[in-house]
Amino acid sequence: MDELTDAQPAEPVPPLAGFTVGITAARRSEELATLLQRRGAAVQRAAALRIVPLPDDTELLAATRALVADPPDVAVATTGIGFRGWIEAAEGWGLGDELIERLGKAAVLARGPKAKGAIRAAGLREQWSAESESSVEVLERLLEQGVEGLRIAVQLHGAPQRDFVDSLTAAGAEVVEVPVYRWLPPADLAPLDRLLDACCAGALDAITFTSAPAAISLLDRAAERGLTAELLHALRRDVLPVCVGPVTAAPLEELDVATVWPERMRLGAMVQLLTARLPERGRRLSVAGHQVELRGQAALVDGELRPVPPAGMALLRALARRPGWVVPRAELLRALPGSGNDEHAVETAMARLRAALGTPNLVATVVKRGYRLAVDPTAGPGGKYGAA
Repeated sequence: MDELTDAQPAEPVPPLAGFTVGITAARRSEELATLLQRRGAAVQRAAALRIVPLPDDTELLAATRALVADPPDVAVATTGIGFRGWIEAAEGWGLGDELIERLGKAAVLARGPKAKGAIRAAGLREQWSAESESSVEVLERLLEQGVEGLRIAVQLHGAPQRDFVDSLTAAGAEVVEVPVYRWLPPADLAPLDRLLDACCAGALDAITFTSAPAAISLLDRAAERGLTAELLHALRRDVLPVCVGPVTAAPLEELDVATVWPERMRLGAMVQLLTARLPERGRRLSVAGHQVELRGQAALVDGELRPVPPAGMALLRALARRPGWVVPRAELLRALPGSGNDEHAVETAMARLRAALGTPNLVATVVKRGYRLAVDPTAGPGGKYGAA
């Protein structure tokens, strides 16, 4: 048996340890937070939207009554949860049997497997299902088949689908929009404001979106507070926007914000993508004989996670932009948030940074000039590993 003094292998650092991820989801935010926390991330949650309860939605009731009175020729189910919710709400209003009967005589199209499952669970049968799970494919199918003179019910999924509806209308169809799960701004804006502030300040390393309306809501709130420029700057440079799919990403992409999304539009796939991409944004350096990796709100020193205060992290990033070179105190002062003109703030933050890193000689003091990262001479100007 090994002696007690034998060194035990260190526990591997979780892939997202040291990173902070923002969550804007209204539904399944707890599940998403758990998936991220299991991988070591810190999370900050704020629903960007609230959902109008289906039984209370007068617009959905009106659309349902209209379709019962004048049945559709075609019905499009875009989401499983939305289609199921519509049927359940209709049953609560005493319209369930009539709605099922009317839809049973229509050509029912599904945007993907979840919508198809909900159709079958209602006792109906889809005529066709899109392999790509894309509304674009559904639209192309309808236009190819011809829609002139047809009455088409389109189950929405939280936001108007203007391009989809307008294209059908232009082709001669009468479109009835079924607004399942209408989304409104949150009743309490304080959590969303805190998330927005954290994003603008670079206190987040990534922010996740599971619906286009959530992205629009965050952008709208930034506009209301006069923070649009700050938000877009952060999303284009410091904060990685991760979306569940291209439809969700569209409002950001239209503003020249580069986003990432998984091939499969699923929550788990989005987390896997984030887990792969976020550590790639770190910076790895060989400093004073130690391997140092800069993460969002922490540093890995020889594989050990070292949480660093925000001010210290700001200094470390400023030094890492020019590894091995002297960075003047005045420049470091400008990198410190809210420090004013007090150069003593640099010394205080530097002392805390060194203490947090646990290895004081990683940052060298150059008397009367400033500080520098003590990059190993053989590592080259970018450190042994350079920029990740």
